[in-house]
Amino acid sequence: MSKPIAVYMTDTPAVTFHQVYPAERMEQIRALCEISDEVVTSENLLTRTEELQKAEYIFSTWGMLSLTEEQITELLPNLKAVFYAAGSVQYFARPFLNKGIKVFSAWGANAVPVAEYTMAQIILAGKGYFQGMRRLERGGNNAESRRASQLYSQSLPCNYGVRVGILGAGMIGRLVLKLLQSYDFEVLVYDPFVTQERLDEYGARKAELDEIFSTCQIVSNHIANLPATVGMLKYEHFSRLPKNGVFINTGRGAQVVEPDLIRALEEEPDRTALLDVTLPEPPEADSPLWTLPNVFLTPHIAGSMKNETARMSEYMLTEFTKLLSGEPCQYEVSLKMLETMA
Repeated sequence: MSKPIAVYMTDTPAVTFHQVYPAERMEQIRALCEISDEVVTSENLLTRTEELQKAEYIFSTWGMLSLTEEQITELLPNLKAVFYAAGSVQYFARPFLNKGIKVFSAWGANAVPVAEYTMAQIILAGKGYFQGMRRLERGGNNAESRRASQLYSQSLPCNYGVRVGILGAGMIGRLVLKLLQSYDFEVLVYDPFVTQERLDEYGARKAELDEIFSTCQIVSNHIANLPATVGMLKYEHFSRLPKNGVFINTGRGAQVVEPDLIRALEEEPDRTALLDVTLPEPPEADSPLWTLPNVFLTPHIAGSMKNETARMSEYMLTEFTKLLSGEPCQYEVSLKMLETMA
């Protein structure tokens, strides 16, 4: 029985491609199908037409080519599925799905490091780590400065019996909820699409934004990045954060009305914002986010990086194996899912 035919297709730089698809993963894929190690890119697309005509499967990652339905029909007449070893497929998936071609995404794999990163921030924020560290740095190496930093942390309820708010119960949000089960928190969740029955699995309770921002010590954003969610987090929410409340954003900067967040942070210096994402990214040079002492910026590092990216191709190899054997797949994307997923 002949092997299925596949191609790699992406415009991502070679160094990134080989982090996502290390040599051992490419060898595993090669054992299951006929595939060239040479990647199809937008530059060589039209010189690989003979190979593309036969291709039944595509393995990709960040930088997947965005093709029209007409291009798919002309270049990839035998294509059955795309395995995308990365997260969001919003920018390229619809033409493939409209043509009846299956699309699989490693969003579950990319969610793992984001959830781990978020969990670490929640625990550190609960102990006052971020503002305590900054106060100690600014005060200098002396007993008075150390005491002031300690007093700040001692003013917090810390990590026992406090409320944590999770915005969005998608793949990342659910992983965070799972991690939170190992701690003694009361967890509230905002997500219009999740049921209380589903949240019962994580020991969490469904709540509206006003209650979460008003009563939670820490609020973490994982809402899907969709047109309907742009600018949904405003001053009316951030101004409700408790005096020493913390807002964490590893989702998307577009969901935050940035001047409103800044205003709430300026009004209450004991509030803290931990921002791995902003809009624009990085913030404008004159943005107060650079200078506010209660803002901590990181350069969009929560998602898969370096060795972590190989997990994404592992997930897609598993999906490919299941598809070939007729087993149920876990990470197939549908047109309906694109309405609500990131």
